[in-house]
Amino acid sequence: MLRGGKSAERDVSMRSGEQVAKALRGRGHDITLVDLDGNTWDVLRDGGFECVFNALHGRLGEDGTVQGMLELLGLPYTGSGVLASALCMDKSRAGKVMAGAGLHVPEFEELEVKEGVAADAVERVVSRFGLPLVIKPVREGSTIGLTIARDEDAVASGLVLAGRYDRRVLVQRFAAGTEITVGVLATPELQVLPTLEIVSENPVYDYDAKYTAGRSHHIIPARIPEAAREGASAAAARAFTELGCSGMARVDIIVDAAGTPWLLEVNTVPGLTELSLLPDAARAAGIAFDELCMRLVEHAVGRHRHHVGPTAT
Repeated sequence: MLRGGKSAERDVSMRSGEQVAKALRGRGHDITLVDLDGNTWDVLRDGGFECVFNALHGRLGEDGTVQGMLELLGLPYTGSGVLASALCMDKSRAGKVMAGAGLHVPEFEELEVKEGVAADAVERVVSRFGLPLVIKPVREGSTIGLTIARDEDAVASGLVLAGRYDRRVLVQRFAAGTEITVGVLATPELQVLPTLEIVSENPVYDYDAKYTAGRSHHIIPARIPEAAREGASAAAARAFTELGCSGMARVDIIVDAAGTPWLLEVNTVPGLTELSLLPDAARAAGIAFDELCMRLVEHAVGRHRHHVGPTAT
């Protein structure tokens, strides 16, 4: 069980790892919790493990880096492979792929934020996209470093905040509507989970709202027209497929008043805590948490066996 690591989402990853380990132990598996650090290569190489469950969120765990290490070690691992992981972690490039596939993605621009923020850059993006503006690091998760800027001063400070996490910063047109998320499983058959609407007690569904009990509520199915639910589910499945995802992912979407699904991002290692979205949606589809974890492990082992093929004699 890989968890922890050095990303800004370390604490959530530790909790995800604990939850998954408990579920898999309940199904009779022997689990070793491994906190990603400089010794991880040796631990995994020498541990005799049958499968690695990846519960690492954010950089180094969700961005293809760990996946590449596990490929080199020849170990089965849960979730998406190197390319899909790297692509989905890069919101800018993933957005271009999704838009290129004909999916609705709010218009955006990528800026490089170094020392300060030039006033003309602020004016330019505001004139291009209008207000409010969504500003976030290209390669972070859990809404870390995110700002919904409602005036030019907030745009400037939002760029600085996002720049603390990544020199590459995404500036995106604000999509108004109902905030939903759609879980997708592929273990290996593709299964789109029920739409889940997010209602936050905080003004923004931010880190605090996501991981503090009582700060957000999940409504399944989402309170949008049936046609909009079907459209969002189809868009999530298409994004999952176009980006080359495997195992599981969670697609975050805003559904506007016309029922159009605007795709925000695809998370390849979504939260697996007691408050997380994907496990909740899976439960609504009749998949208990321990069953979800087992499916991911069995898929990882089966995929590896198929990839490696029979041993040469």
